[in-house]
Amino acid sequence: MYHHLELRTDRDRPTDKGFSVNKVPQNLDAIVIGSGIGGLTVAATMAKVGKKVLVLEQHDQSGGCCHTYVDKGFEFDVGLHYIGQLHENSLLRIAFDQITEGQLEFVKLNQHFDNLHIGEGREKRLYTVLSGKTEMEAHLKKQFPDDIPAIETFFKIMKVSAKHTYYLAILKLIPLWLALFLLKSGIANLFSSIFALSGTRATDLVNTLTTNKDLHIIFGYLFYGVPPKDSSIIINALLLHHYKRGAYYPKGGASEIPYHITPVIQKSGGNVLVRAPVTQILVNNGGAAYGVKVRKGQEEVEIHAPVVISDCGVFTTFQKLLPPEIRTKPDIQERINLLKHGRGSFLVFSGFDATQEELDIVSTNTWLFKNNDMDGSMEEFFALSKEDAPDNIPMMFITFPSAKDPTYKIRHPGKSCMTILAMVKYEWFEDWTDTSVRKRGDDYMNYKMRFANNLFDWACTLFPKLREKLVFQEVATPLTNMHYLGAQRGAMYSAEHNVDRFSAETMARNRCSTPVKNLFITGQDVFSCGIAGALHGGLLCAAAVLDQIIHIDLLLLKKKLKKQRAREMARLAKKFE
Repeated sequence: MYHHLELRTDRDRPTDKGFSVNKVPQNLDAIVIGSGIGGLTVAATMAKVGKKVLVLEQHDQSGGCCHTYVDKGFEFDVGLHYIGQLHENSLLRIAFDQITEGQLEFVKLNQHFDNLHIGEGREKRLYTVLSGKTEMEAHLKKQFPDDIPAIETFFKIMKVSAKHTYYLAILKLIPLWLALFLLKSGIANLFSSIFALSGTRATDLVNTLTTNKDLHIIFGYLFYGVPPKDSSIIINALLLHHYKRGAYYPKGGASEIPYHITPVIQKSGGNVLVRAPVTQILVNNGGAAYGVKVRKGQEEVEIHAPVVISDCGVFTTFQKLLPPEIRTKPDIQERINLLKHGRGSFLVFSGFDATQEELDIVSTNTWLFKNNDMDGSMEEFFALSKEDAPDNIPMMFITFPSAKDPTYKIRHPGKSCMTILAMVKYEWFEDWTDTSVRKRGDDYMNYKMRFANNLFDWACTLFPKLREKLVFQEVATPLTNMHYLGAQRGAMYSAEHNVDRFSAETMARNRCSTPVKNLFITGQDVFSCGIAGALHGGLLCAAAVLDQIIHIDLLLLKKKLKKQRAREMARLAKKFE
């Protein structure tokens, strides 16, 4: 079933195809706007059943948050830092194998995959998080011996969240009237506690488990811009559960993902084209989408297809791409009002002229918190003025992509790289919105470097050897993310993941189909954030477009593979008897 796996070096890495009219296939079945993992997944899934799909990407590289960029011999991942639930025969693994024809390899990271530092100076405490079916829970209990019941309850919530999330997905696939009837009548609650849990605030729940604030942080440390008091307990539980069976990284870097999905789309006659900014979704008099306009130089080119799928988020789709007279319609406004804008991301990319051994770095990620009051510190930080914000960053995430990918040292010998991530407010950078990339002026440069220097200094307190080996640094603000990722207000995780968004009723209403006939939404706004969230968004979107539940096909395939594996193991056992 799988072809031989070969790894590319950067020299033979093919460039993505730039947009031109003659590269657009005839008689398209669908157009996908944006080549993030949500867009590529829906396109590849449709291609697997013979549909001809065209993916259009405004940037000069496909992949969205899965693309990597190389500069001065350093390669950085922009949005993919580690993925969980990729153990053998997991649903996510099977989905990846399907959309890449088994061409993608993942490296399993150290069992000790995350470090958490809470507090400053002498007050600093270090906690470690391990993966493992039983080890994750056991290891936490060792570190919090007085909170064993709290940990056990939280792990039960993790299990329910993981096992019953599909109920929330079903709400998006069944007719809306039926979903609302099941929820409002209370029938849904008889099936699972997930419907009540999804609308429960994380802080409220963990407060009932323990008063230990350090443990509260561990229950919600994988931050995405929403304080625990405003986030749904199931998202925080799912994020930790995601790594229970191990943390993984794509071998060869994140850009291997788009590289291996593209041929699957092309095989059915489709294509993925870059430098193809979509300026408008075309809607006919009957209120149905029938294609898009793409900017090519000074001109706009129309491309038609019976289905249009947007992977650029609800806000961009409804507020920028739809014709003005459609945007103002009440049902469109209702859909927009279900969601709020997410927080902007701030990234510092640093390159070092040294190997990981020389720098004392490993694949384990580091999360730093100035104190153990996540709600308070996030609220205070986001309330700060533009002037005060850079000197008061309360938390950050550090990752070393070069230490995660064993091929990095072959492709970039003698070099290492680090990515730092923090969440920031778009408004702090708003004054420079109308400037163009790399030409934003000295004020902007100085302002963003204040953030960057503070973050880098903080990182050096843990990794002192970094400073003298630093030879390259670039900084991405929300404006950078808007330019390269097309992310509205620089929100890499798309619409805000607050508790209202995950209430069962909003989950039912925020579906892949839209008030515009033949227009669908894929990606992080459908279900949840991150690579796995966006990929599931793509599968749900394909289900809506094709009118067949893709997840059921994957579960059947999972069963079949499990049986095959059992037969193989039995054969091997016989052989050695």
